[in-house]
Amino acid sequence: MSVSSERLAFLALHFVPGIGNFLVKQLISYCGSAEAVFQSPKGKLLKIPNVGEVTAQSIKTGAPLREAEEEFGKAQKEGAEILFYTDDKYPSRLREIEDSPSVIYWKGQANLDHAKIVALVGTRQATAYGKKVTERLVDELKPHQALVLSGLAYGIDIHAHKEALKNELPTIAVFGNGLDTIYPGQHRDTARKMLDHGGWITENSFGTKPDAHNFPARNRIIAGLCDALIVVEASEKGGALITADIANSYNKDVFAVPGPVDAPFSAGCNQLIKSNRANLLTGVADLEYIMGWNAATPEPARSPQLQLHLLSPEEQQIVRLLQEKNAPVGVDEISWRTGIPQGTLASLLLTLEFNGSIKSLPGKMYGLA
Repeated sequence: MSVSSERLAFLALHFVPGIGNFLVKQLISYCGSAEAVFQSPKGKLLKIPNVGEVTAQSIKTGAPLREAEEEFGKAQKEGAEILFYTDDKYPSRLREIEDSPSVIYWKGQANLDHAKIVALVGTRQATAYGKKVTERLVDELKPHQALVLSGLAYGIDIHAHKEALKNELPTIAVFGNGLDTIYPGQHRDTARKMLDHGGWITENSFGTKPDAHNFPARNRIIAGLCDALIVVEASEKGGALITADIANSYNKDVFAVPGPVDAPFSAGCNQLIKSNRANLLTGVADLEYIMGWNAATPEPARSPQLQLHLLSPEEQQIVRLLQEKNAPVGVDEISWRTGIPQGTLASLLLTLEFNGSIKSLPGKMYGLA
């Protein structure tokens, strides 16, 4: 398997002990490229903020490069892709969040920039009420052809995945372990079916076990990937509430399904609504109202190509980017890819929106009108 030296170096940074997503990005920013990080003298590395003697020495050993080469071999064997935050295929929604993974592992057929992505999460001990609500919500999402996102866990998560498959909606599971392990093992059959109608995603390298500390980090990927997060059932404490809090910090639209006041697995949802941390959700119509989604199946975006000659050069850059991506793109990515400063970009986006060339979407995203 042939891998460019830059991609090899990029992945190798993730095998340097003590380096996290922020420091990976910082090292590349200071040195100009991932490959340049490994070529830089130790003295230069030590001048970079947050790089100490141990980290600098680990970079210079060469061991991370060997580990990265083995990892690419494992990815090929597993039929998976390794995506960096600079790659076109890296999910644009995820790139928008401040603590986005600098690398993700992906296996599947879904579009990671699907037009509408809804995450459904909840308790691992789903009641008959919770399952019934999940079935109804997924069924009501069908006209939108939304992608259903969850964590493959027991309870609400796996029920959401199964209902998405039943309704022929794409569905993605976010793993808290490596892609070479399906956890829980009891969900193996459902997970495999998802590969043809969605996929699996994780930030964890191959061989990573489903240890408890991986799951809060996994929850931020669920929150970052979606347009709307729905908590169906949750107790007063648990992963679903953590995910809701993270989604709120990302300015995502959060919804919670109310339940009986004496039901332990509705206590978390009721509290989210009571504290204004979630919109009350009784059906997808509530989501449509808050999100501004049309209940009808969306028509293919019309191309503004015929009007390009009427736009300024910078406006044409923006429209061409949206045409190439054919999916919602965030403000930061538009600025990064076009080279237009964000101060100037805001005015250009507003002009394009007014003249009907583009449209504003939830989460500071833009698409073709």
